[in-house]
Amino acid sequence: MPLRIPHPEPGVPDTSGPLRYIWWLIRCQPWRVLRGSLFGTVWMVGLSVRPYLVARAIDDGLRAGDHRALLWWIAAIVAAGFALAWLGIMRHRTMTFIREDASARSAEVLLRALAHVGAVLPRRLAAGDVATVGGYDIVRTSHVLTLSGPGVGAVIAYGVVAVLLWSVDPPLAVLVLLGVPAIAVSVGPLLRRLERAESAYRQQQGELTTRADDIVAGLRVLAGVGGRHLFARRYAARSRALLGEGYRVGAVASWIDALTLTIPGLFLAAVVWLAARTAANGDITVGQLVAVYGYTAILVVPVWFLLEGGYLLIQGRVAARRIVGLLRLAPDRAGGPVTATAPRQPAELRDPATGLVVPPGRLVGVAADDPAEAAALADRLGRYVASDVTWGDAPLAGVDLDEVRARILVADHDAYLFAGTLREILRGRAAGGPARPATAGDNAAGTGPARDEAARDDADVRAALHAASAQDVADALPAGLDTPVGARARTLSGGQRQRVRLARALLAEPEVLILVDPTSAVDAHTEARIAQRLRAARAGRTTIVLATSPLLLGHADTVAHLSAGRIVATGTHADLLATDRGYRALVSRADGDADREPAGAVEDRTVGGRAAPEGRAAGEGAVEAGRARR
Repeated sequence: MPLRIPHPEPGVPDTSGPLRYIWWLIRCQPWRVLRGSLFGTVWMVGLSVRPYLVARAIDDGLRAGDHRALLWWIAAIVAAGFALAWLGIMRHRTMTFIREDASARSAEVLLRALAHVGAVLPRRLAAGDVATVGGYDIVRTSHVLTLSGPGVGAVIAYGVVAVLLWSVDPPLAVLVLLGVPAIAVSVGPLLRRLERAESAYRQQQGELTTRADDIVAGLRVLAGVGGRHLFARRYAARSRALLGEGYRVGAVASWIDALTLTIPGLFLAAVVWLAARTAANGDITVGQLVAVYGYTAILVVPVWFLLEGGYLLIQGRVAARRIVGLLRLAPDRAGGPVTATAPRQPAELRDPATGLVVPPGRLVGVAADDPAEAAALADRLGRYVASDVTWGDAPLAGVDLDEVRARILVADHDAYLFAGTLREILRGRAAGGPARPATAGDNAAGTGPARDEAARDDADVRAALHAASAQDVADALPAGLDTPVGARARTLSGGQRQRVRLARALLAEPEVLILVDPTSAVDAHTEARIAQRLRAARAGRTTIVLATSPLLLGHADTVAHLSAGRIVATGTHADLLATDRGYRALVSRADGDADREPAGAVEDRTVGGRAAPEGRAAGEGAVEAGRARR
C-alpha cells in the first residue's frame, strides 16, 4: 500500500511570531475549526438547559401536583441528556481531528524546513533542540487549538448563564459578570510567571537532550579513553539542575491547578449562598433556587475551560516560539543564485583560501596539522559554506547546487546511516534500479533483462564493498545484503560502520569524491587494503583524501601539507617525508599514536575530537539521486 502523506502541500507558515503561527494553523482548517466551535458552543450552552428543565419540573410538576406535566419535564430532561452526550462526543472528536491535523502540518513544515537548511542545521541548532521541538513542542502547540472550540463555547455559555441568572435575580447576574473577570485577573500573574519558567526549562531540556545524544553516540570512544565516568558526572550535574528547574515549573503549575479549582469553587459558593438568602426572603421560588444552583454548578465548566485555556495558551506560546525559531533558520549563501555553468568535463578544483589545487582525475591527499582546518576545507570544496573555490573556470558558489551535489560528494567518516536493509543503505533510492518492462523474449525463469540488471546491481555493490574492505560485513549478516539494519547501524561495530559509509560513497560514483579521514576506526591491516583498493576503484576520477595516515597518503598521486590555514608543501608522500620536517612529524605522530587494534576491533574514533556534521548525509543522497538521473 503506498504511503499517504497527510498534507502533500502543507502551505507556507506565518513565522512572524508564535501567536501568528498558531493563527496560521487555525486558518489552515477553517471549516473544521468552525464546526468544532459550533459543537463546543452548543454543548456548553446546552448544559444550562437541564437546570431550567429541572426548575420547571419542580415548579410546574411537583409543587403544582401535576403528574402529567412532571412526566413531560422528566422526558425532556432525559432527551436533553442524550443530546448533550452526542454533542460532547462530536465536540471531542472534532477537536481531536483539529489537534492531529495541526500536529501533522507542523511536522511536515518542520521537516521541509530542516531539509531546506540541510548541512547548515548542525551548526545552527543542537540535535537535542531539534528532537524536543519535533517530539514535544509540536504537540503543545496543537493543543492550543482547543481554545477554538470549548474556549469559544465557554465565553458564550458564560454570557448565556448570566442572562438566565438576570431573569431570576439581577444582583446574582451582576455578581457572575464581575466575578469571572476577577478570577482571570487573579490567575494572570501566575500564568506570566509560568511562561518564564517554562521557557527556561525547555531551553535546558533541549541542551540536556543534546548532551545525552552526544554521550550515547560516543560511548565507545569515552570508554576507550576513560572518560565515561567524567561525562556521566557532568550529565548528572546538568540533570540535577534541570530537575530543579522542573520543580520550579511544577510549583507554579500546581498553584495554577489549585487556584483553577479553588477560586471558582469559592466564587460559586458565594453565588449559591446569595441565592439561598434570596429564596429564604421569598424573592425567588424553590424551583428558581434549584435552577440557580444548577446554573452555578454548570458555570464551573466554562470557567474551568477558560482558566485551562489560559494555561494551554502559555505552554503553546512557548512551544510555538521554539517552532518559529527553527522555521526561521535559513541556509547560508552556499545555496545562492545560479550565476555560472558547471564544467562539462572533469575540471580542476582550486581553493584560494589555502592555495590547494586539485587536478582532475587524480588522487590527492591533504594532511592537516589541525583537523578543524581539514573539515573547513572539505566544507568549502563540497560547497557547504560560502567560499571563493573555483571549479574549472566557474566559481563553485555560482553553479547550480543540485549539480554540485550530483557531481561532488563529501563523505564524512561519521555520516548518518539510515535504517533499512544493507543493500538499501548502500544504494539509497537507487536500490535495485528501475528495471525495463519484460518482453516476449524474456523467459518465465526470470533470466531476462530485469534479472540481469539486478545481477549487475549486486555486482556493483559487491565491488564497492570489496574496495572498502567491507565484504565481511555483508557475509557476517544472516541474510547478507537483505539483512535489516537499524538507524545509525548500532548493531555494527565502529569500524564496520565506517567501511559501510566508504562503500556507500564509492557506490555513488561521484565525479569528485572528498573523503574525510575514512579509515580512523579500522586496524592497520584493513587500512592498508583500503588504501590500495581505493586507488584502483577511483582510477581516472578525482579523489581527495583528508587524513594524516601514511598508509593512505602513500597511495596518493600528490600530497599537500596544510598548516596554519595554507598549503605549505606539495609532492609525493616520499618527497614530503624527505623535505618537510613538519609533515614528517605529523604523519609519524599519526602512525605512532594511532594505537590501532587488530582486525575485528570495534572501537570508534573521531578526528581530533570533532564529530562530523550529519547533515552531509543529505549531500550523499543528492549525489545518488543525481547519478540516478544521469
